[in-house]
Amino acid sequence: MAHDEVNTRARLLAAYDAQLRTDAETPGAIDVTRLGPLRLVTFPGGRGFITYRDLGEANSEAVQRLVPEALSYFQSAPRIERVEWKTRAHDHAPGLHEALVANGFIPDDPESIMIGEAVALAIDVPLPLGVTVRRVTEEPDVRAMSAMQDEVFGDPVSEDAANALLARLSLADGMELWVGEAEGQIVTAGRLEPVARSDFAGIWGGATRADWRGRGIYRAVSAARARSAIAGGKTLIHSDSTAYSRPILERSGFIAVSTTTPYHWKR
Repeated sequence: MAHDEVNTRARLLAAYDAQLRTDAETPGAIDVTRLGPLRLVTFPGGRGFITYRDLGEANSEAVQRLVPEALSYFQSAPRIERVEWKTRAHDHAPGLHEALVANGFIPDDPESIMIGEAVALAIDVPLPLGVTVRRVTEEPDVRAMSAMQDEVFGDPVSEDAANALLARLSLADGMELWVGEAEGQIVTAGRLEPVARSDFAGIWGGATRADWRGRGIYRAVSAARARSAIAGGKTLIHSDSTAYSRPILERSGFIAVSTTTPYHWKR
């Protein structure tokens, strides 16, 4: 890795840790409770979320105590059906994987934390004939988008997920939903999350139907989101990227500053 890239990566990772690991991480939360260094977050739709700025100097014994205490908090709330514990590879967290697995959390695939300049993503992308990109705000469109994402991610179509998106939209807190359509069907989609009091906007929830991948449609939706972020005064874009979306962002000059692995518990 070239010296300049090392410096850029360190600068972007420092910005990520400083600007994106407090309230910025949990827009739309209906409750946030502190447990030591942890933030125990409740979202609409029966979803719990655990995150933190860092674990300080916690040793493995302290980590082994934190995990069941945090889980117990959510287990005592009947409305919580599932919990995600978000880990980052660059954190000091001795014994965390072992403690999570011992308490019933299942790790998902690691994702790359990608950061880059918004202007690098805001490019003109040729679309296949008949494909359009637009922002959606109406309930039928939001439900269709949510159902498509559930299908692509291999999950049952969830009314709760759609309801949570609609609840977020009603807050008018800056979140935007963008889709790519072909022949009246949503074939790709993603969410834009401008982060208040920061340089960042996040692009999340990117999903494209398998038979429409590789045609530039997701890139076009990402470009539309980047242009909207710039219009809102944001200069940096961040995303937790799968193996599908990471190469798209890398071609736009984005850098993987770390990885994140979500661990999931279900009641």
